[in-house]
Amino acid sequence: MIQKTRIESLNSSPLKEGRYVLYWMQTAQRAEYNHALEYATYKANQLKLPLVVVFGITDAYPEANLRHYAFMLEGLVDVQKELAKKRVKLVIRHQSPELAAIDLSENASMVVVDGGHTRLQWKWRQDAAQQIDCLLEQVETNVIVPIREVSDKENFSAGTLRPRIHKKLSEYLIPIRHRKPRLSSLDMKIKSFDVDDIELALSQLTIDRSVGRVTTFKGGTGQAKKRLNAFIKNKLDRYSDLRNDPSLDATSNMSPYLHFGQISALYIALKVMQSDRPGKEDYLEELIVRRELSYNLVYYNRHYDRFSCLPPWARNTLNVHARDKREYIYTLEEFEKAQTHDPYWNAAQKEMVLTGKMHGYMRMYWGKKILEWTKSPRQGYKIALYLNNKYELDGRDPNGFAGVAWCFGKHDRAWSERKVFGKVRYMNAAGLKRKFDAEAYVDKIKQLQT
Repeated sequence: MIQKTRIESLNSSPLKEGRYVLYWMQTAQRAEYNHALEYATYKANQLKLPLVVVFGITDAYPEANLRHYAFMLEGLVDVQKELAKKRVKLVIRHQSPELAAIDLSENASMVVVDGGHTRLQWKWRQDAAQQIDCLLEQVETNVIVPIREVSDKENFSAGTLRPRIHKKLSEYLIPIRHRKPRLSSLDMKIKSFDVDDIELALSQLTIDRSVGRVTTFKGGTGQAKKRLNAFIKNKLDRYSDLRNDPSLDATSNMSPYLHFGQISALYIALKVMQSDRPGKEDYLEELIVRRELSYNLVYYNRHYDRFSCLPPWARNTLNVHARDKREYIYTLEEFEKAQTHDPYWNAAQKEMVLTGKMHGYMRMYWGKKILEWTKSPRQGYKIALYLNNKYELDGRDPNGFAGVAWCFGKHDRAWSERKVFGKVRYMNAAGLKRKFDAEAYVDKIKQLQT
């Protein structure tokens, strides 16, 4: 049974007579290791009803473009196939997700939705809760330990969150028991948006097409699991030593799949824990503590994507130094086209544009330099977030919001004071060269352009 602490009622409506139990899939786009799906299956069997899954595709998701939609649709093809094996019908609607859920709830006994905590995701759930006339329950499944179980407030840093998470891990770091519905919903006649032909489906969406698709990553749970297995087998033992070397390929590349919920953080953690290879402790620190710190930020700080989310010391020191003379100042267009004087920064920007993902260490350097090379820290913050969300497959995500904020002092401490940065941590090209072969990284990105 799913832990009760993962479940939250979003309205006070009762169960009602209905044709099915409805799972409104939104952030957890997968058919396995999905607590919300398992809970919906359990309730369907308990009520002796079939289970129907609904997914709404809106054309107007903020800052999403062709790159993101294509990756998502590739994943939904996987979901549809795997749900069919469970005799569960996936209904995809070309409409805003909350409207799709409201429409299908008319014939539902109850509705289950996965947890979503960004501003828009929460608004969708609130709107649905006000209009759905049966029980609506939310199940937390994209973090290992439910956010409110870890802490009842925003945490200052990983150092304060880590002991809180570790105290609870044994309760939640456990395998999921997968169930199948006793009754099939496959024969139900419910109109659905066809995603079998991804090219055709994409052509029917009115979306931003200014950012092209990437070939580096293909969406779907199957692809995610292949990458994870290869990482554990071939890279995990080198992870601790080489993870911060972007000239090499020593990371798991799970973040795009985690962003769309195409793979479960719990599944990843359990698979890594089964390994006897060195490196797993450092990887689990990133996957669990650091990642769930970003969810803590988004959940408790409604300004998570704004300069005002920074701690007072960071805002104050950056504002004090806002008028410091910058050696270089670039426009958004120059940043976007990788037209700075710095070959390492340019390579990082090109990596993101070309592949849909920038190496994590370079993303820190990239953000720090945007802070240094813009007219003001507030302008730099907006530019960094804009570029991150536009080109990264894992943009518009708690991890992305926290990552940009970190470059400006979030979840960090004060350092020695200097021009422009004030007391915010500083990074420079000389530091890159001390850590890895920076020229090899530039050459690696050049090869992507050929």
